[in-house]
This record gives sequence, structure tokens and C-alpha cells, in this order.
Amino acid sequence: MMQIEGTITTLHQDAACVAPALSPDNLRSMETRAEGDRVVTTIAGTQLRSVIESVDDYLMNLAVAEDACSLHGKSNR
Repeated sequence: MMQIEGTITTLHQDAACVAPALSPDNLRSMETRAEGDRVVTTIAGTQLRSVIESVDDYLMNLAVAEDACSLHGKSNR
């Protein structure tokens, strides 16, 4: 059986907000953490189509989390 694994690393002004906002939507095959100003997510699976779908969903969730965290930061100023 083929094992597929990849890591997505993105830069954020508030990675400590974005990473926890993403974690509830993670599947069992995903791990998300903040590392300084970066959000690092590892995605694994055995079916290429499933991994691609997981990445697609993750990127949509990432955009929403980034927007929510940037709005949250502005309201605290």
C-alpha cells in the first residue's frame, strides 16, 4: 500500500491564533501546530484522491482561520 505524506507551511502575523482555529477541522491523518510565525500542517494518507481532497479542504479552512484571526487582532487594538 502506498503512503503519501506532505507538509504545508504558511506564514502568519498570528500563527498562535490560526493553528488552534484549524485544529478542530483536522482529520485523524492531519496534525497542525504553530511554530513562531508559521503554521505547519502534516497530512498523510494512503489514497492520493483523499489526500488531495484533504489539502483542498485544509486550504479553504486556512483562509477562513486567517481572516478570523486578523479580524480578532483588529478588534483588540
